[in-house]
Amino acid sequence: MDANKIKKGLGRGLSSLIGETKIEPQKNKLGISEIVPNKYQPRKNFDEEILNDLINSIRERGIIQPIIVRKSEDQISKYEIIAGERRWLAAQKAGLHEVPVVITDADDLKSLEFAIVENVQRHDLNPLEEAQGYQRLINEFSYDQEKVSKFIGKSRSHVTNCLRILSLPTEVLKFVENKKLSAGHAKILVGLENPIFVANKIIEKKLSVRQAESLVKIFKSKKNKIYKLKDPNIKDMELSITDKIGINVSIKNKKNNKGFIIFQYNDLDQLNKIVEIIKNNY
Repeated sequence: MDANKIKKGLGRGLSSLIGETKIEPQKNKLGISEIVPNKYQPRKNFDEEILNDLINSIRERGIIQPIIVRKSEDQISKYEIIAGERRWLAAQKAGLHEVPVVITDADDLKSLEFAIVENVQRHDLNPLEEAQGYQRLINEFSYDQEKVSKFIGKSRSHVTNCLRILSLPTEVLKFVENKKLSAGHAKILVGLENPIFVANKIIEKKLSVRQAESLVKIFKSKKNKIYKLKDPNIKDMELSITDKIGINVSIKNKKNNKGFIIFQYNDLDQLNKIVEIIKNNY
């Protein structure tokens, strides 16, 4: 997608995104069994209370807003949800046999964009799911943080801070996913050398974010002193590389200008991305 064509996704809304794709208006209903979940759905957890409210509403009034779908590339005669997976789940539990749909011609990138815009608009994503959605745009579709910011209609700092959560260990991310830790807790754990230990202490003591900040200051005090001594030019290099490739980078430069660069990857996809960048450029 051309960068100069990207506008603020949330400012435009889903209706504008739909307008950019081809629609088949002749068919406006599909059977429940003809529809499959979106493989790019950033939301992993659905709030049971909200889902139950939706089930009751659908039983009384039916589905008012159509589900947006595209033809499945993986399953013949099936349609993949782009936006409206919760409505589809609720419709099944409400006993509906078919649902209203809008069929659109969307590629994988557009499907991911749809899903992210819908969920962020409705505040349906937890911080981890939101960050993972942005990271997929970066890893799989060559977005950078500036491009994500412009598309989603959020500030650059919001996107950066959101993505920083992904640098935490998997065990800590599971705490966020399971709502044992809040986004506020997670953000203050970023950069610690012992985030799992501190996370467990926060959960064990049932600390508020403010109380956790006081605890974290103890562990960060030594690191902060080192951080303040870092050459501003080196720090600029780190931020520039991190922004360009979407992966956290740390540069350790000694007085004799020897040192090393650390690329912090969270999974094999990010490792492969680093390897491909090096192969393609050197």
